[in-house]
Amino acid sequence: MATSDGHGIDKRALLQHVGDISQIARAKPYRLIEGFEDQLLAVDVTTGSGLEFTVLPGRGMDISGARYNGKSLAWRSPTGDQHPAYYEADGDNWLRSFGGGLMVTCGLTWLGASCVDEGRALGLHGRANHLPATNVHWSGEWSGEEYNLTVSGKMREAIVFGENVVLTRTIRAKMGENRLFIEDHVENLGFQRTPHMILYHINAGYPVLSESAQFVAPSVGVTPRDSDAEQGIEDWQQMQAPTPGFQAQVFFHEMQPEADGSVTAAVINDGHAEGSLMGVYVRYYPAELPRFTQWKMMDQGAYVLGMEPGNAWVMGRDVERQEGRLKYLEPGESRRYRLEIGVITERSQVEAIQAAARQAQNAK
Repeated sequence: MATSDGHGIDKRALLQHVGDISQIARAKPYRLIEGFEDQLLAVDVTTGSGLEFTVLPGRGMDISGARYNGKSLAWRSPTGDQHPAYYEADGDNWLRSFGGGLMVTCGLTWLGASCVDEGRALGLHGRANHLPATNVHWSGEWSGEEYNLTVSGKMREAIVFGENVVLTRTIRAKMGENRLFIEDHVENLGFQRTPHMILYHINAGYPVLSESAQFVAPSVGVTPRDSDAEQGIEDWQQMQAPTPGFQAQVFFHEMQPEADGSVTAAVINDGHAEGSLMGVYVRYYPAELPRFTQWKMMDQGAYVLGMEPGNAWVMGRDVERQEGRLKYLEPGESRRYRLEIGVITERSQVEAIQAAARQAQNAK
């Protein structure tokens, strides 16, 4: 049978107990049918371990709802999972269709604060989250004794006489595991040098998030974005209860990679309402995504902790350009980005993440 870590599966023995493997694990496509969500394609992935998540091919192949044993892992906003036709690009109107969810992609040619860059008005966080996918594929297949679940697709951000960039995304999970893997390839199919900004907006929410939760990461430097963040700099790790009128606090982190080049950051709650350990982590590679932004929002309703690896800060493309940090894709050039997002349920996971954080602090 399947185990929580994906090992010890006896395929033939398991199949004796079910009529079809979808009884245990599956990738299930469907279309939403009401209101702003109408006609949005979704794929529910169930791993059989208690982990379930929803991929939205119509919204940049991002991940909206996610649950573990019925408990939500991610914050969801009041806008819901809107069809991309409702995207409003101007200013901060991106927020009108920001549904939250486990992961939202920002980019591909700009992200962060709305701005005017070289005469072009750019809205908040770019178009990536509103790009509908083509070549969408979902499957569940045996590979030896492993049952692999996959959802993939391609998103293109293009304009005549301008950028022509394609993101190819594959999301994988294994039956019996409490984690998923994202592999992205971004390619410049055009014939001119193109700005390239990307950020993975991972949104932990209640019940993972509560006043007993902490953000734990191997941070060797924390810089507040503004005066609101400066006021909370001493408490960047500790979460609070929902607080009326809380102003978002954004912190920029310098992370210390482990020996394999990866960084693991996590929200860990060792005393939430039901008294059991629960958490969400993201593992990424700073060689691919050198920036990490923490978005701490403790307001009522907007109660969320964003863990955001990316290749840029969130001050806007004009600032990235002015300060000499703006990344580009040359014609024909491509980049690869890899992430692992998972559930924390074991004390050993917590100890490993805390040990890496302590080692980073000692290395200062």
